[in-house]
Amino acid sequence: MILSCQNICKAFAEVKVLENVSFHIEDYEKAALVGINGAGKTTLLKIIVGQMTADEGLVILAKDKTLGYLAQNEAVDTGNTIYQELLSVKQDLVDLEEKMRRCEEEMKHVRESDLEKLMKQYASLTHAFETGDGYSYKSELTGVLKGLGFAEEEFDKSVSTLSGGQKTRVALGKLLLQKPDLIILDEPTNHLDMSSIAWLETYLLNYKGAVLIVSHDRYFLDKIASKVIELDQTKASVFQGNYSVYAAKKEQLRAAAWSAYLNQQKEIRHQEEVIEKLRSFNREKSIKRAESREKMLEKIEVIEKPTQARTDMKLKLTPSRVSGNDVLAVRELGKSFGPLQLFEHVNFEIRRGEHVAVIGDNGTGKTTLLKILNGLLPADSGDFRLGTNVEIGYYDQEQQVLHSEKTLFDEISDDYPALTNTQIRNVLAAFLFTGEEVLKRIGDLSGGERGRVSLAKLMLSSANFLILDEPTNHLDIMSKEILEDAINAYEGTVLYVSHDRYFINKTAHRILDLTAHTFVNYIGNYDYYLEKHDTVMASVLPAETPKEASPAESEARLDWKAQKEEQARIRKRENDLKKCEDKIASLEERQSSIEAQMSLPEVAVNAAKLQELAKEQADISSELETLYALWETLA
Repeated sequence: MILSCQNICKAFAEVKVLENVSFHIEDYEKAALVGINGAGKTTLLKIIVGQMTADEGLVILAKDKTLGYLAQNEAVDTGNTIYQELLSVKQDLVDLEEKMRRCEEEMKHVRESDLEKLMKQYASLTHAFETGDGYSYKSELTGVLKGLGFAEEEFDKSVSTLSGGQKTRVALGKLLLQKPDLIILDEPTNHLDMSSIAWLETYLLNYKGAVLIVSHDRYFLDKIASKVIELDQTKASVFQGNYSVYAAKKEQLRAAAWSAYLNQQKEIRHQEEVIEKLRSFNREKSIKRAESREKMLEKIEVIEKPTQARTDMKLKLTPSRVSGNDVLAVRELGKSFGPLQLFEHVNFEIRRGEHVAVIGDNGTGKTTLLKILNGLLPADSGDFRLGTNVEIGYYDQEQQVLHSEKTLFDEISDDYPALTNTQIRNVLAAFLFTGEEVLKRIGDLSGGERGRVSLAKLMLSSANFLILDEPTNHLDIMSKEILEDAINAYEGTVLYVSHDRYFINKTAHRILDLTAHTFVNYIGNYDYYLEKHDTVMASVLPAETPKEASPAESEARLDWKAQKEEQARIRKRENDLKKCEDKIASLEERQSSIEAQMSLPEVAVNAAKLQELAKEQADISSELETLYALWETLA
């Protein structure tokens, strides 16, 4: 065992945050710490690493073991370059190497009498250098930097010029290179793109030490964790298995607890009714029996009402009007910033009801694409066209649609003046803003709170095409699950950018991967994307030299061709459906016209005309029967 937490208690201003929290971490174990925002996860981590004192309880780190901690959004701030900053972790090896070089130089010029002493010193230095993996530390350092998303040409950038997210990645790289016996990470994936997260997963799985992680990235937790420690209502519970196993067990326990609570409440009500009935008889024996039952009732240990899953926040997104079948058509779209080419010759279409996820590494242009579609940035080349009755609802990860000087209440009421005060409070309560919180200024909210306000406004809009930029950022796991349910039940169309692979897996019908300056299409969720990525990319990217296609490449081309054929088939079916509906409408209109004509007095006495109209009516009825059958097949 490397870490033991025993009965940790912590309160702030008499509000209990942690109460008798106990768990342990074994050597080499990979554990996750989960709980809703405000459950006390970061507080517990700070107590473990000694940055905060517990009111009660003990934290015990095994003897001679080291601990490394990366706080949420932690960043370095120095004049070093990125490479120099990570190299500082290996300063002992750098110093050893310098001593070895000096020793080698001295051996060229030293007197023979001093050579043996110098050679012994050199042998000692070499042994220490080899023991510390001195011959591989530079390649290890380069591997960590590249794994965390830094290109080789960025290694010489000054850390002081980096963004907050980039500085956090440098801090993470330094911690990984220090190789403590226990690594504690608070939201390590926040500033990583998908390829960097995948690299970090592999690194931590193979790490020769223990890991304790706080993360809202459920896909990441599924890959890494073999134990889940949950903080809920100040208490800690330990579950063996990854996040999905924990979620299933938690749901079973919650259902059992709720059932036990309801059964006990039912029994209490029954006993109270019996007591009341016995007292109503007003006899000595019946009163004594009532008193006896009351004493028994008082001794019952009342089960506390369990917290129901996701009852606080319910999100329902319903378009007020239906768009046409063709929602968005993008043709030959291109965008550059100076010499940096983001994408070019981009072509894709989105149909009504589709949920399309845009993925790709940081800096490839995903957010830029959304801004072009929303008219916030001009394209350099190409264009796009929105379909009939399409109304966009845009969720910006920077929440630029909010007004920092307004209160939450005013932010909603100013945009939707028809809502009553009660309706506005109900909407905000659905997003966890209750009581006096609705009078908070937007400028005083955290990033996560601003995100919830933006989603609340989106819920009230009449949009039928949602364009979302990182909608799960700053949301806790429960809120993410609520948003997933809402997206899956949404009757409109959704296009979103996200790094949240679990969210993509749950909600995407189709994935557009922005890679090599273009979009590669996958008809499926994230698991499908992972399964097909390598073979599809082998067929999409041109080979350096012509060669006969391998079986894998042939399969990829077939898969790519099959995707295109499936898209074409869907488009043809929808076009045929539209034509069928138009034809039915035209014939039904003609049939109504014939009926009106036949009822006219001048036609009613004209046998030849009546016969002609009756024959046309019979032909139309026959044709409609055929069209109705065709429509059922197509629909």
